[in-house]
Amino acid sequence: MRLIHCHFNFRSSPSCLPKTAKIVGNWQVLPIGLHPQAVEKCQTAYTFATGEEMALLLKTRDRFAHKGIFGHALIAGGSKGKMGAMVLAARSCMRSGVGLLSVQVPASGNDILQISIPEAMTIPDEGENIITSIQIAQKIDAVGIGCGMGTSPETAQALHQLLQSCDKPMVIDADALNILAQHPEWMKLIPANSILTPHPAEFDRLAGKSASGYEQLEKARAFAITHKVTVVLKGAYTAVINTAGEVSFNSTGNPGMATAGSGDTLTGILVALQAQGYSAFDAARLGVFLHGMAGDIAARTLAFEGITAGEIIAHLGVAFNELKNCISHKNSLI
Repeated sequence: MRLIHCHFNFRSSPSCLPKTAKIVGNWQVLPIGLHPQAVEKCQTAYTFATGEEMALLLKTRDRFAHKGIFGHALIAGGSKGKMGAMVLAARSCMRSGVGLLSVQVPASGNDILQISIPEAMTIPDEGENIITSIQIAQKIDAVGIGCGMGTSPETAQALHQLLQSCDKPMVIDADALNILAQHPEWMKLIPANSILTPHPAEFDRLAGKSASGYEQLEKARAFAITHKVTVVLKGAYTAVINTAGEVSFNSTGNPGMATAGSGDTLTGILVALQAQGYSAFDAARLGVFLHGMAGDIAARTLAFEGITAGEIIAHLGVAFNELKNCISHKNSLI
């Protein structure tokens, strides 16, 4: 992994974890004149993402590009009373550059999705109020699963069948994670290049409770290595962990994003990036950064209390533009 951002010794900079942040207080990374080559040679499992690095991950678009080039994503989930989670995931997916999007929801939610997301194609499940079966077409490039899905036995079986039959990269979130926690033996079925997006409580269900944030982070590193998945451990400085156990802490976002549907929004972004051909680690780092950046842009005009998941989605386009400007700004200094 090429490290062009800041390196730090995690044990001496622990404010990325909630219990130690109040002790450390606010901190800022500043250049102190270290030689770039010396920095490149420094070995560390912990890094802190910057806009310059994330901007370099962005794929460019050719003038003659068409929607078929930017991938076809499938997002499956929802249940009675929780179709909004799928609306948010689908909207953020469409705002993140995917070429085509199919959305599978219980039959009772089909009209909701069809009206709310006219850009997406809908697939009504055979179940009226829950997901009971998920079919993957060959044309699908990435799959998102779990938003508002519930954990009924029929839905759990649908997830099991999906894991057995799907070889496409997946973003596994919310209730899909809770089902996996109940059936840990299914972990071995997760396709390569997949991303798991647990918040701390969901990760505790997957890997057992931890006595501290640092212990949980170490468990997440071991989990990513053992199961060969990218883990997005969500929080104020979301930790993105690759299959080698390397950790990239995110530098964007604010407390206003601690709101219902924020995680569903992130899922949509990650699925869109994976469908466009980003690797799991790059999609996760870039998606988390853009998600937080959109929240930061929303906070310029809204109080933290006024930010909703919909506002995060509404500012995603601006976030992409501002991230691209990081490259332009760098080039202007050369």
